[in-house]
Amino acid sequence: MASGDYLSDSVEESDYFSDASGSDYAAPLKSSKRRKQAVIGPWPPKRPRRKAALRVSSPIPTPPDPSLQPSRRTSRQASPRPVTRVNKDNRGISAENIYDAVRSGKSAMVTVVDEWLDSYKQSREAGLLVLINFIVQSCGCKGVVSREMLDSMQNAEIIGTLTKEFNEDSVNYPLCTPGPQLKRFKAGLCEFVRVLVRSCRNSLVFDEYLFPSLLALLTGLSDSQVRAFRHTSTLIAMKLMTGLVEVAVLVSVQLQTTQRQYDMENGRGPHDRAPGRLEELRAAVSEMQENREELSSMMNATFRGVFVHRYRDRLPEIRATCIEELGMWLKTDPEDFLNDGCLKYLGWTLHDKERMLTMVLDKDSEVAVEVVNLLLLLQQRTEDGLREEECGHIYPLVYASNRALASVAGVFLFNKLKSVLASDDQENDKSENAAFFQILISFFIQSEFHEHGAYLVDSLWGVAGSELRDWETMTTLLLHEAGLMYEEEGALVELMMCAVRQAAQATPPVGRTQGKKIVGMKDKKVQKQDRRRITTHFIPLLPQLLAKYSADAGKVTLLLKAPLYFSLEMYSSSPRLEKHLDLLLSQVCGIIEKHTDVTVLEACANLVSTLCADCYTFSSRTNLAFSQLMDGLTECLNAYLSDLVQGTADDDHVYSAATALKRIAALSSAKDPTGWKLFDSCLELLKSRMESREFDNELMVSALKCAAFYLMWAKVNAVNSTPAEGELKRLKKEMRSFCKVCETCLSLNQTEIRDQAFELLCDLLLLYSTSSARFEPDLQTLVHLPSDSLRSEMASFLLDYVFSDAEDAELDVEDEEALKITLLQRKRNQLAGYCKLVIYGVLDLTAATNVFKHYSKYFKDFGDIIKETVSKSKVINPIQSAKTVCLSLQQLFSEMLTEDHSRRDLGEIRDLAKRLAMSFGIDLNRARKPLVALHTEGVRFAFRDPPEGEEQLLNVAFLEILSEFSFKLLRQDRTVLAAFLKSECPGAALSWPSVRLYQRSLDGRFSAKARQREERGDAFSSHETPVAKRKRTTPQGSAASTVRGSWLDSVSIHSSLPTPALTSTVQRQPVKQLASRATESDISSSLTDPESEDEFALGSTMRKVKPTRRAQLSSSRTSPPLDQRDLDSPLTLLSLIEDDSAEGEEEPEIEDYESDSDHESAYTLPSTRYTSASVLDELFD
Repeated sequence: MASGDYLSDSVEESDYFSDASGSDYAAPLKSSKRRKQAVIGPWPPKRPRRKAALRVSSPIPTPPDPSLQPSRRTSRQASPRPVTRVNKDNRGISAENIYDAVRSGKSAMVTVVDEWLDSYKQSREAGLLVLINFIVQSCGCKGVVSREMLDSMQNAEIIGTLTKEFNEDSVNYPLCTPGPQLKRFKAGLCEFVRVLVRSCRNSLVFDEYLFPSLLALLTGLSDSQVRAFRHTSTLIAMKLMTGLVEVAVLVSVQLQTTQRQYDMENGRGPHDRAPGRLEELRAAVSEMQENREELSSMMNATFRGVFVHRYRDRLPEIRATCIEELGMWLKTDPEDFLNDGCLKYLGWTLHDKERMLTMVLDKDSEVAVEVVNLLLLLQQRTEDGLREEECGHIYPLVYASNRALASVAGVFLFNKLKSVLASDDQENDKSENAAFFQILISFFIQSEFHEHGAYLVDSLWGVAGSELRDWETMTTLLLHEAGLMYEEEGALVELMMCAVRQAAQATPPVGRTQGKKIVGMKDKKVQKQDRRRITTHFIPLLPQLLAKYSADAGKVTLLLKAPLYFSLEMYSSSPRLEKHLDLLLSQVCGIIEKHTDVTVLEACANLVSTLCADCYTFSSRTNLAFSQLMDGLTECLNAYLSDLVQGTADDDHVYSAATALKRIAALSSAKDPTGWKLFDSCLELLKSRMESREFDNELMVSALKCAAFYLMWAKVNAVNSTPAEGELKRLKKEMRSFCKVCETCLSLNQTEIRDQAFELLCDLLLLYSTSSARFEPDLQTLVHLPSDSLRSEMASFLLDYVFSDAEDAELDVEDEEALKITLLQRKRNQLAGYCKLVIYGVLDLTAATNVFKHYSKYFKDFGDIIKETVSKSKVINPIQSAKTVCLSLQQLFSEMLTEDHSRRDLGEIRDLAKRLAMSFGIDLNRARKPLVALHTEGVRFAFRDPPEGEEQLLNVAFLEILSEFSFKLLRQDRTVLAAFLKSECPGAALSWPSVRLYQRSLDGRFSAKARQREERGDAFSSHETPVAKRKRTTPQGSAASTVRGSWLDSVSIHSSLPTPALTSTVQRQPVKQLASRATESDISSSLTDPESEDEFALGSTMRKVKPTRRAQLSSSRTSPPLDQRDLDSPLTLLSLIEDDSAEGEEEPEIEDYESDSDHESAYTLPSTRYTSASVLDELFD
C-alpha cells in the first residue's frame, strides 16, 4: 500500500474542533456527519469483495465507496423508553457483569471475553447490544440502549437519547474518578479491549458486522459534547485501533509467507506440484488480501473519524491518549506508519517548544520530570538541539528541592557539559576530568547559588559520580598553580567538600528527601569504601591545604569539615599517619589563634570535639594539644582582666581580651572548661560593664557564652559523678547569679547581648529544671526555677523582639532579603526555646498565652512552632491547655476593649479562634471535657460582674469568639451548655445579637450562612448592647486579686489557670448565687468519667511579677496574693508522644476555614529557612 495516502490533507480538510465551546453536558447534540457503516438486524449477505484501491501493504486505504456498504434500514423513530439492564434476548453475560469485572480488576479478562463470545455466537445482535451497553455504562451514563432503539434509530439519534438521560448531577465519571479506582478501571478497560481484539483476530474481526458497528458508534460518541462520552469512546477507539494494527501486522506477515509459498509452488514444473496445492495457496492469498483490505478500511475510518479530531481535543487526557497510541502504531508497524502522513501529527504536537520550556516548572513534579527528559532527547537527537537561552530554563532545576526533578536536570546539565568538552577534543581521562571541573566551576559561579553547592553535587551524583569522586584531580588543581582565580578556588573547595560529604554519608542534603529508601548491603559497602578512599587520600594532603588557605576564612571553614567524614581510627594504624595527625593539630591551633570569625571558630570547635572523643586511641594527644592552647588563651585574658574590671583598659587591651575570650568561648563548647575557673572572672566582668554602662558587644557576648558553658559542663560533671553537697549548693548559687545577670541583659538596648542572654537562659533553665533531676534524686539541690521578675522579662522579650516587626522595618533594601532570613531564623530559635520551657514545665502553661495569641497573626513565620506547642500542651494536661487557649482569647479581647474597638479587631480574634479550634482534632470524645471547660470559662467571662463604675456586660461580644469552638461539641454537651448560658445570662441580654449567635452555634443546625447573617448586625453598635464610653482603668492591686476570681472557679472542672498578672484586665467579682453553682454541678454530671485527681489539681499559678514597660500590659503593680496556691508545685511532665490520629483532617462541616499558606512556586529552591519538619524537630530536640 502507498504509505501516507490515507492521511493526506486530513487535518487541513477537517477544521472542526469538536470539544464543544459550551458545557460538557449540553443536551443539544450536533448531528453526526457519519452514518453507521454496518447493518444492525438480520445477518446480511456477504458483500462482494472489491479490488484493493491501494497496494496491499497500505494499512489504511481511502474510505470504501458507500454504495458497496450495506445500508442501514431506516424506519420511524420508536419511543426511546428506557429498559432494564438485563438483556431479555440474551441469557448469557450481561453488560453489568462485564462492567463489574472491568471495574474490580479481579476477574480474568480472557474468561469474561470468552463468555461474551459464547453469547455473541448464539445471537450476534444481542451480543452486540451487550457490548454497546457496556460502553455506555463505562461512560457513566444511566441510560440503556434497547433492542428497539438499535433496530430503528441511527447512531446520532441513539447518542442524543443517551445524552438526555445522562446524569448531570456529578462531573465525575469512571475514567476521572479520583483515587486508585481510576487506575484500576482504566487498566481493566484497556485490558478488556486488548483481549477482545486478540480473541476475535482470526474470525470476528472480518465478519463485517461486529467491529464496523462498534467503531461507527465510537466515532459518533467521540464527537459528543459530553466529556464522559468523548473521553471514554476515544480511549476505547484508540485501543481498538492499536489491536487492529497488531492484527494487520500479523496478517501481513502471513500474507508474505503464503505469497512466497505460492511463488515457490508456481515455479515448479507441472509434474512436481502437489495436486490442488497451487489453487489452495492462491485462495489463501486472495482471502488474506481481502482481510488486510477489510482491516485497512476499519483503521482508515477510525483514524480519520476519531484520531484526526481528538488529538487536539481540549481535554489533556484525550490528547495524551491519541498521541500515546500513535506512538504505539509507529513502533508496531513502522513500515506503514513511519511516514510524513503520521509524523506530522507528532511534529505538530511537539513544535511548541516554548510551551515545553514552561512546563519544566509544572506544579506536578512528575510532569516536569517527563518534560525535562523529552527536552534532553530533543537536545541529543536533533541537529539544532536547544539554544543556550532555552537551556537556561532547565539549568536552575538542579537546585530544585524535588530530588527526581533535580536529578533529571543534572543529567541534562551533564550531557551539555560533556558536549562542550567533546568539542574541545581532550586527550586523556585526567585532563578531561580537569576540564570538566573547570567548566563545572564556571557554571556554579554563574548560577549565583553559591550557598547550595550540596544540591548541585546531589543532582549530578547519579550521572557524574565517578568524576565527582576524582579527589586527586581536585586536590591537584588546588595545591598546584593551575591557573584558577580566587573565586574559582573557593567554588572548587566547596564542591569538593560537598562531594566528600555525599560520598561519606550517602544521603541527600537537607530539604531534599529521598523517601523511605532502605540502604542495602551493597550501598553500605560502597559507602564504606568511599570513606576509606577519602581518608587515605586526604590525611596527608589536608594539612597542606589548611596551610595554603589558612588566611582565608571561607575556604578554611569548608576544609575543616573534611576530618568529620574520615575513618579517624586510621590515624592510629601506623606511625607515619600519626605524624600527619600532629601536623593537622598544629594547623588547627594556628587557625584558632589567627582567626576571630565566628564560623571559623565554630568549625574548629566541631573538629576539636570529634578529635577529643574517648573512642579514639589518640584522644590523649589531641586533648593535650588543645589544653595547651586553652592555657595560653586564659593567660592572655587574665593579663587584661583587672584593667577591664576597673575600667582602665585601653582599646587595644579590650580588643585583645575580647578576642581571647571569644576563642575560649568557642573551645568551651567542645571541651570542658571548668578546670580553668573562668566563671567568676566572666561574671565580674559582666557586672562591671553593666554598672559602668560601657557595653562592648564582642566582649560581653563572649563572657556570657563562657559563663554559660561553664554551668553546662558543671551540670554534666555533676550527673556523671557524685559531688559533695557543698559543691552542689555553690553551683546552684552560681546559676542564680548568672540568671540575674542575664535578666539585666534582657532590658539592654544592645541587640547581640540581649539575644544571647535570652537564648542562654532558655538552655540553662531547661538544664537545671525539675524534669532534668527527675531521675537523679541526689541532684534536686541543683533545681532552679525562674523568678517572677525573670518570667516577666522573658515574656516581655517575646512581645517586644520576637512578635514584632520593628527590626524588619529598619533593614536596608539592598541586603533586606538575606537579613530578613537571618533575623527570622534567630526569632524562630528564640521562640522555640521559650516554648520548650513551657512544654517541659519550667514555665506554667499560662505562660503559653504569650505565644498562643499570636498564632494567627504570625502563622506564616511561626505557625509550625506554635502548633507543635499547642499540641504538646494538650498531652501535658488537656483541660488546662483548653483553658489556656480560652485565656489567650480573653486577654486579646480585654486589650481590644481598652482601645478603640472595631468589628475588624473582633474578626481578627475570631480568626485566631478558628485556628485554635482546629487543634482539638477529630476525636470529639477525647476532646469533650477540654471543650466543655473552655466554653464554661468563656461564658463566665462574658457575663462576669464588672467593678464599680464600669459599664455592665462589656464582655458579651466574647460569645462570638467562643462560638468558633461550638462545632466541636457533642450534642449532649451542647444542651448542657445552652442551659448553663441561660443560667448565667441576664434575661434582658438573651435577645442581644452576640448571645443569639452563640445560642445558634450550640444548635447543630447553625450554618455558615446563618453565622454571616448574624455577623452583619454590629453587636457593638446595637442599641441593646452597652458601649464602653471610656477606657477601663485597673485599680491598684486589682490584678492580683483576680487570681481567686470566681469566674475562674468551678466545682466540677477545677481551674488551675489564673489570669496572669500584667496581661489580663479581668477584675474581682462577687460570689455567684447558689443556683449558679447548681448549674455547674449539672455540667459535671453530664460528662462521662471524671478526670483523674492529678488532671484536676495539676498546674501552678503565675507568681507575683513586677510591672514591665510594655504599653499593652497593665501598668499597675500587683499586690501579693494572700491565698495564692503554692507556686512551686511543678507540672508533671507527661510523655510528649501524642496520638497522630488526633491531628487528622477535620470534618467537612467546617465551611469557612481557609489556610493562610501561600501558593507554592513552580519549583522550590532549597531554603536555609524552615523548609522541612526535620528543622522543627531540631528546634524542639
